Amino acid sequence: MAGKALILVENLSVPFDRRVWQESTTLRDAGWDVHVICPQGTKRDTEPYAEIDGVKIHRYPLKAATGGPLGYVQEYGSALWHTFRLARKVGRVDVVHACNPPDLLYLVAKRLKRQGARFVFDQHDLVPELYLSRFDRGQDFLYRAVCRLERLTYRAADVVIATNESYRDVAVSRGGKRPEKVFVVRSAPAVERFRQVPVEEALKKGKPYMLCYLGVMGPQDGVDYALRALAKLRDEVGRKDWHAVFLGGGDTFDEMVALSRKLGLSDQVEFTGRISDEDLLRYLSAADVCLAPDPLNPLNDVSTMNKIMEYMAMSRPIVSFDLKEARVSAGDAALYAPANDESEFAKLVAHLLDDPAERGRMGEIGRARVAGPLSWEQSSKALLAAYEAAVS
Repeated sequence: MAGKALILVENLSVPFDRRVWQESTTLRDAGWDVHVICPQGTKRDTEPYAEIDGVKIHRYPLKAATGGPLGYVQEYGSALWHTFRLARKVGRVDVVHACNPPDLLYLVAKRLKRQGARFVFDQHDLVPELYLSRFDRGQDFLYRAVCRLERLTYRAADVVIATNESYRDVAVSRGGKRPEKVFVVRSAPAVERFRQVPVEEALKKGKPYMLCYLGVMGPQDGVDYALRALAKLRDEVGRKDWHAVFLGGGDTFDEMVALSRKLGLSDQVEFTGRISDEDLLRYLSAADVCLAPDPLNPLNDVSTMNKIMEYMAMSRPIVSFDLKEARVSAGDAALYAPANDESEFAKLVAHLLDDPAERGRMGEIGRARVAGPLSWEQSSKALLAAYEAAVS
């Protein structure tokens, strides 16, 4: 079955994009000659070309979008041009594997299909729902445009990879794909990367407890909900015995730092920006409770949150809003506040701080889930089955 595969990704560099890197190495181990086209990183993955562990990575310079939807038009146009350019350099392939967003990469796939390639569409995000959740502009012209691009991508794809059953249902119902051509490849942490290290009490800044948020900080990611919940934990619940750390960066990073100051949380909330894997283990090992504040919106309710999977890999208990796919991922490893209810979110955090036995039990449940039924070992089997369906 193995041949030459080209993976296209626009929103993160590789191997920083953990899902794409896991897919790449899984295919490599199955005998595929794997090429990846992606943007260059700013602090890592900066070389235009690198061969890492047998995976050939072609990178292009890309300026991130600013200024709303029109900024993304410029970003995606530049990314598409570079992707076409580098795809010509890679040459003929047996499979072109496009990871969205955006749903423009099907244009590259269609050109390669004319040369005999099969097209695997790896749907990381439901872009119409992403548009509604991020920009709050309703079903305007740009919304209708992204819906059309999604339809064209589905139509061009020989096989669709979905990150969960909710996305699979969309591919079948809205995308019109035959069920046997849609495979669920869940994002799953490599559990061997996540290990407990000795707790550094200094990270807690003199407080008995530490709370932790890990992930991107964009308009739909709920960091503002987390900060308001922490203010309520202090003001309504009367708890000041915690220090909170927010790990990661994103479009709203500066805005969230300003909001923490406005809420009077500067002395209890720390923003680290993006950190190394080693520091990630230090902070998560010291965390008593981890936060998944993604609010209910059209995208979040049906999306699998990587932060939840990584919290579980580190045996951390979680407080989340009550979202469909959050429950599928975490199960009993999390407590669930009613959607977008910041006061209840704060109360659940306080409940876990007072119950170390419950925290330990939830952590064990989470680790068992990501090491077992939700592991990458299971996802890799589905990935290889998708490729077999594409080429057979």
